[in-house]
Amino acid sequence: MLFRNRFLLLLALAALLAFVSLSLQFFHLTPVSTAKNGVSSKSRKRIMPDPVTEPPVMDPVYEALLYCNIPSVAERSMEGHAPHHFKLVSVHVFIRHGDRYPLYVIPKTKRPEIDCTLLANRKPYHPKLEAFVSHMSKGSGASFESPLHSLPLYPNHALCEMGELTQTGVVQHLQNGQLLRDIYLKKHKLLPNNWSTDQLYLETTGKSRTLQSGLALLYGFLPDFDWKKIHFRHQPSALFCSGNCYCPLRNQYLEKEQRRQYLLRLKNSQLERTYEDMARIVDVPTKQLRAANPIDSMLCHFCHNVSFPCTRNGCIDMEHFKVIKTHQIEDERERREKKLYLGYALLGAHPILNQTVTRMQHAVEGRKEEVFALYSAHDVTLSPVLSALGLMEARFPRFAARLIFELWQDREKPSEHSVRILYNGVDVTFHTSFCQDHHKHSSKPMCPLENLVRFVKRDMFVGLGSSTSTNYYDACHREGF
Repeated sequence: MLFRNRFLLLLALAALLAFVSLSLQFFHLTPVSTAKNGVSSKSRKRIMPDPVTEPPVMDPVYEALLYCNIPSVAERSMEGHAPHHFKLVSVHVFIRHGDRYPLYVIPKTKRPEIDCTLLANRKPYHPKLEAFVSHMSKGSGASFESPLHSLPLYPNHALCEMGELTQTGVVQHLQNGQLLRDIYLKKHKLLPNNWSTDQLYLETTGKSRTLQSGLALLYGFLPDFDWKKIHFRHQPSALFCSGNCYCPLRNQYLEKEQRRQYLLRLKNSQLERTYEDMARIVDVPTKQLRAANPIDSMLCHFCHNVSFPCTRNGCIDMEHFKVIKTHQIEDERERREKKLYLGYALLGAHPILNQTVTRMQHAVEGRKEEVFALYSAHDVTLSPVLSALGLMEARFPRFAARLIFELWQDREKPSEHSVRILYNGVDVTFHTSFCQDHHKHSSKPMCPLENLVRFVKRDMFVGLGSSTSTNYYDACHREGF
């Protein structure tokens, strides 16, 4: 009896200690292991809040670190996960270019000294970096649509040019490509060893940073590929809308969204004082400083661990950075609430989503062309696609962000096809507006392809509040905003 009582007492104490330990972790009173840049390896790839690994309150420095996406250990991902009786049919990859040099300069300050040559003895490094440079120097046999053929195939300036891809950006996409190679080629055999040109679909905007990012990912995915099999298409629009770019209603939504951004900025007195102080430091009018979009240059300093600029009037510092970054995060939150951006996103993302769905339908019919599609793009490409899919809690696309659509066939029921959608390695399929309830009445860890098709062909227009528009053209030209 005495032994039994002691045993019960010990059991109760163990339960109490376990509860206290979990509580301490939840409220961030005990440390959580982090990667070397201070970001938890698990939290780096999450888009939904995690009470254990993420700060208990919004932290602009933490969010900026996630945005930098500094290469570290290989991340775990959920790409390619499916029951054994499912066959991978096609993969459609949307990427944001990797880390780049700023597009803007803070007036009257020295440009950040970032070297855009690719060197093996400088961090971050990738085992394939030197081979990538060597292979890019042999790229004369490839087919590039104009004006892509006039762009350099890899960054190579001792002082980066404006908007140029950095070594960090190249390494980010070499890592992305190698990760996708291990999953889609080695595990799922998506492409045969003797793959042909028509099995790839490669498209990029006309910026060197997007072309070079696409090539870096492609080299990680298909090392030492045959240049004669490569054909890169040029996309003039950052929305990848091809011949369907004229959309008056989309532009109206954008104008109202920009007006919302402007009004939010006017209400932020702390932001205005910050701009005024920074303008005093660099000795320019506040309006000129604000127009130079200083956060773009400041993020480069932050991501590359370079001190913010100083003048004889003082230094731009981390407090300035925090205020502006916090406002960006607040802007994203209000954007989700007001939903003006959603109207822009639905119309802006429709052409590229429609093209993706059409390509999937061709694969279902048995066509073997374009089973791997790669769109090398920008944050302003991925952001509307994420919003259009209903992924409202998704973080703004970081450097080298990837959004992937996988098409699967059920071998036990060959006529049935399903899709998975992944953002930075996280399966977000059941967070999409067209499949968020499907898992409640199905045991399959995927979404039926017909759900995505119905959404793109019909429900996207319903999301605009129109009962009459049943196609993209009618929705774009609808009267009465």
